[in-house]
Amino acid sequence: MPTTEILKFTVDNHIATITLNQPETRNSISEYEMIDAIVSACNELNQNSDIRVAILTGAGSAFCSGGNVKDMRDKKGMFSGSSDELADNYRNGIQRIPLALSQVEIPLIAAVNGPAVGAGCDLTCMCDIRIASVKAKFAESFIKVGIIPGDGGAWFLPRIIGISRASQMALTGQMIDAQTALQWNLVSEVVEHDALLVRANELANQIASNPPQVIRATKRLLKLGQTMELPELLDESARVQAQMHATEDHIEAVNAFLEKRPANFKGQ
Repeated sequence: MPTTEILKFTVDNHIATITLNQPETRNSISEYEMIDAIVSACNELNQNSDIRVAILTGAGSAFCSGGNVKDMRDKKGMFSGSSDELADNYRNGIQRIPLALSQVEIPLIAAVNGPAVGAGCDLTCMCDIRIASVKAKFAESFIKVGIIPGDGGAWFLPRIIGISRASQMALTGQMIDAQTALQWNLVSEVVEHDALLVRANELANQIASNPPQVIRATKRLLKLGQTMELPELLDESARVQAQMHATEDHIEAVNAFLEKRPANFKGQ
């Protein structure tokens, strides 16, 4: 498993838990070591057929502070070099995270335990489902440090909360609390802080109890539906549906339903 000092990766009962583990920087993600660890975790999620769903959370009081502002000040790491070098640093650095997460085939649940700021806010938007602790806060705050959302936030955020509210967040840099995030559809649930991972695992277990091939196929179609025209999506759905009807898990699901018993899915 791709566990490192700065990223913990565990698997239990078909559920992977990925924990950003750099509380001293409030789990910043602009360092190359963290970027490599996240990309490695994404590869593991796709390669390990035993994993059916993943939870992403942060250690300590913050979910993720985004870019390391001290490194910005000191022109270190990905924030060093000329203008052209900086552009390449983004392409070869933090932009690898949205590209890697966009290729993850299983559902991703963001369990937002605290502030998710800048690229940290965008990181939650790269997940399929977001649930928040009452201590969570969200800010598309790039403008407050004189930069723009360089990690794809201008693509992710409007698709989730709409262009008006995304513009409000990005152009003011204002912080919103968990209840506002719920009202704005940025998250689907807000729970007590101590119940966050319990609830995330309940939700993950609900997903993981379903046929693994169907989980992956459903996620893929939901993503295609955001950009594909209806006739094309219907055609693709028919093709995928035919494949699902031919699986052993489909027969098991039908029999379990009719026999009123729990199903035992094998991913076949």
